[in-house]
Amino acid sequence: MRKPLLAIATSLFSLFLLSPALADTVHFTTEEYPPFNYRDGKTAVGAITDQIRKVMADIGVDYTITIMPWARAYTQALTEPMTCVFATAHDERRDALFKWVQPLLIDRSILIKHSDSMVAASTIDDARKYLVGTWREDYTETILRRNDFPRIDVGSDFRATLKKLMSDRIDLMPISEFYFDRLKKDGNPVEKVTVLSQQPMGIACQKDFPAGLLNKMQTALDALIADGTQKQIFLKYGLHLGD
Repeated sequence: MRKPLLAIATSLFSLFLLSPALADTVHFTTEEYPPFNYRDGKTAVGAITDQIRKVMADIGVDYTITIMPWARAYTQALTEPMTCVFATAHDERRDALFKWVQPLLIDRSILIKHSDSMVAASTIDDARKYLVGTWREDYTETILRRNDFPRIDVGSDFRATLKKLMSDRIDLMPISEFYFDRLKKDGNPVEKVTVLSQQPMGIACQKDFPAGLLNKMQTALDALIADGTQKQIFLKYGLHLGD
């Protein structure tokens, strides 16, 4: 009787592992980047996070959201099945690395400086003279190198880079134009220097992510955009999307 019982136990265990509830759980990773993604107590919230929650609720699929340093969040989505990272800039270098659901927003990255600094720049050419900070695995590092910035400081995450800027340990940093507006509104001493890039921001899923589930997520996001829900979510966080 031992072999049949072992076979039954093995089969049941395999069914458990492949059950829809487990197989269909999507694991989202993201970084602390308010007002788009941040912690309110132990809960992940924000103008992008709320879109993720709405999409997944609409398609009725289980999910998790974990906030961590960007480099780790990005690497997990590259390598771990059923994992997606947001909000990820969709550029040529990343295009084939992931499967995409987008746009969560169309964003412009700008270079900013500390208002009290001695930086005198208003163009990309001017900005190349200065030490520019970014953070590990962020797409802006690629953009800076593509634009021949010779001095790039790569920090551990967004907050660390912003702290360096505010303490004049770096001269400039790239930032979402939406987030810059929020910093200014909150009274932070920062100034815009110039536009660095413009790109769609999306959900980037591990390359073996199920196509059918990806399509359901895209359809739900399309509906969220079409009925004005996306715009209302941004307004909730004080962000105004262009028409």
